[in-house]
Amino acid sequence: MVYGAGLRLDKFLWFARLAPSRSHAQYLCESRRLRVDGRVVDRASALVRAGAVLSWPRGGDVIVVRVTGLPDRRGPYVEARDFYTDLSSGQPVISADAALAPQHAHLPEAFALA
Repeated sequence: MVYGAGLRLDKFLWFARLAPSRSHAQYLCESRRLRVDGRVVDRASALVRAGAVLSWPRGGDVIVVRVTGLPDRRGPYVEARDFYTDLSSGQPVISADAALAPQHAHLPEAFALA
């Protein structure tokens, strides 16, 4: 169980650069694919706190991150990376050279543009 200050889940995903836009973060939260500490989330307004474990499918992988802090704003990738720890086996959640990749390369399968 995690206690303390909380932040809306959609804002955390966007601030931590785990979602490319706030609307994509809201869609992910409401799609019932995202879990917080093993519980299915169905609303973007759910609170996330430091210590919580988030997981969701992306393509053929499952992304698992532990929230280590709550950001105040959406900063650069290097700064945003300090607010979570990647627990997924395999590739990083979003690579540092994501700017060089196609726009949809780091999006969940449901968000990828055809």
